Amino acid sequence: MVFLETERLKLRSLEEKDAEIMFGYRGDPRCNKFQRGLTTDLAGIKDLVNRRKNDIVSLDNPFMAAAALKESGEMIGEIVVIPKDMTITLGYTFSYKYHRMGYAFEVLSALTDMLHGAYPEWNFICYTEPENTASIMLLKKLGYTDMGYSEENSSRVFGKWVGTD
Repeated sequence: MVFLETERLKLRSLEEKDAEIMFGYRGDPRCNKFQRGLTTDLAGIKDLVNRRKNDIVSLDNPFMAAAALKESGEMIGEIVVIPKDMTITLGYTFSYKYHRMGYAFEVLSALTDMLHGAYPEWNFICYTEPENTASIMLLKKLGYTDMGYSEENSSRVFGKWVGTD
């Protein structure tokens, strides 16, 4: 199921064929060196895809979606949305093959706009490793504010629409 389309991408449900692609980039240090808790073995990824393939965009439960090229349908990354206590936490991992091409900015901009339009009273939060300068630059470009370092999460926290009415 396609949740959202941009000029070059579509955000869609995970598909069984995505497991091999996820295995490729999740096992690569260029993609996973700043990620915590990523399943990196093929069997675990196949299980994850099977559990998450029916996720839908909703704030009733966390959901996971594939960012895919519009033309070919090839998955280039994944986005996780975790809603809790009026806060939407976003996580993302993109294949190193597609870093610095504007894809993450494109799809995350569209997704945050869509979610904020539907749930304007909710806050948006992203966590990133302090050394992950590419992600920090992306979040700032997306309009997130650096809220400082969280000892509890061992991460820098970035927020959008936090504390607004």
